Amino acid sequence: MVPRLVAALLLVATFRGCVRYEYEHEFWLKVDGSGSVRITGRPELWTAFKGLALDDRDPAAIRKAARALFEGSGLQVRKVVVVRRRGHRYLSLTADFADVNRISYTPAFPDLRLGIRRDDGRLELDGSWQRPLEAVAAGDDARDGLMAVRLHLPSKVYAHRRAAEGLERGNILTWRQETAAALDDGRIEFGAELDERSILFSTVMLFAGAVVLAVLLLSFVLWGLVRRGRRDLAQSP
Repeated sequence: MVPRLVAALLLVATFRGCVRYEYEHEFWLKVDGSGSVRITGRPELWTAFKGLALDDRDPAAIRKAARALFEGSGLQVRKVVVVRRRGHRYLSLTADFADVNRISYTPAFPDLRLGIRRDDGRLELDGSWQRPLEAVAAGDDARDGLMAVRLHLPSKVYAHRRAAEGLERGNILTWRQETAAALDDGRIEFGAELDERSILFSTVMLFAGAVVLAVLLLSFVLWGLVRRGRRDLAQSP
């Protein structure tokens, strides 16, 4: 019984780690609002969700058009690739941004709203995703699978808005829906409440505090030994 339960749990964990999305925004955020984003999806969905006209037969033209879109929106593009999996092409672009609050509804993000604000020592993250009303319709062959918004968060998460798998390993939150629902104007609402201090900063401060405490304790012990030694010398004949 126990081996079967363990095997079932491993199967579930493996399935969660192997979910593939037909269209995905994946963000790596910092507490100051800067970060990076990777958007991956089939060219038909880039056209349907971002209004970017792409020729699936010309990978070079696809990369060029995607780079121009994001650089024109003020992001620093680091990588653009076109890959093939399961018989379809996928366009993947990675870019950096200085302030997440400035990317919403730019030409590169007509389908996404995302912002961070500080409130009483915490960070309030709020966003939504929805296909633009003026977007081009996609064919029936592009309606399969899932689409998602994934956030890699930099600090302790106190609460989140119904993420699909809760808080995942690596401090990740994911919201998703059927691609068909997304093409039919389905909306994703997402958000989270975070500590304004990054995990790295908190770890460094904790380590520094431990070092300071150890130094103080060692100093106290040495002071006690020196004082005791002087007292013993003073009492000796």
